[in-house]
Amino acid sequence: MNLWPLLAAIVLFAAFGASAQPAPVTNSRMVPAQVQPGADAALDERQAREWGLHPEEWARYRQLMQGPLGVYSPQLDPLTALGIEARSEEERRRYAELQVQAEARRVGKTLAYQRAYDAAWQRLFPGQPRVSLPGAKAQGAGNTGSGRLAVFVKADCAPCAQRVQQLQAAGTAFDLYMVGSRQDDARIRQWATQAGIDPARVRARTITLNHDAGRWLSLGLPGDLPAVVREVNGQWQRQ
Repeated sequence: MNLWPLLAAIVLFAAFGASAQPAPVTNSRMVPAQVQPGADAALDERQAREWGLHPEEWARYRQLMQGPLGVYSPQLDPLTALGIEARSEEERRRYAELQVQAEARRVGKTLAYQRAYDAAWQRLFPGQPRVSLPGAKAQGAGNTGSGRLAVFVKADCAPCAQRVQQLQAAGTAFDLYMVGSRQDDARIRQWATQAGIDPARVRARTITLNHDAGRWLSLGLPGDLPAVVREVNGQWQRQ
């Protein structure tokens, strides 16, 4: 009797049975991902509340700033952005009223600080002039004449660029001071280019580009930017 086929079948069955043994199972437990507290959501909610907005309005502002509006005006505040992109007259009126209220609070705080600044200057430096703008006095005008115009501007301010263009078109000489320039020459040059300031007039110094370096605050004049000012009888006045 030939036993080789039987032995071969037994060996094959034993090998198959060994390979078919289930792999050992590690006694591990699946731990669900832990959800961290919504720090970003809490921040968004707080910022929305500071602007008088609902969370869904803040979310829409964030969405708007990721589109063309944010490209053209990356520093736009929430109320202006939502007002520009208002979907109804009711929305537009709401954001306008919120912005008026916000501006009133901001101006009130600014004026309160300005009064404190004025008092501090008088205590520390009585009788001394607070600011001297280079090139602001016309040659031979002295302290009693009218000097060159000083124009204070800031970034992302369409009226600032428009005012500068008007002065340039009229052939007016002026000294431009950029508020919030961070002492960065490139920021001023970029702003001047976007505002359409003629480089030839800058080279001829009929228009000068300067960092504000706190001068606007030191003048203590009311109102927002742009500001066109001139020294008259030793006092700076808006024009």
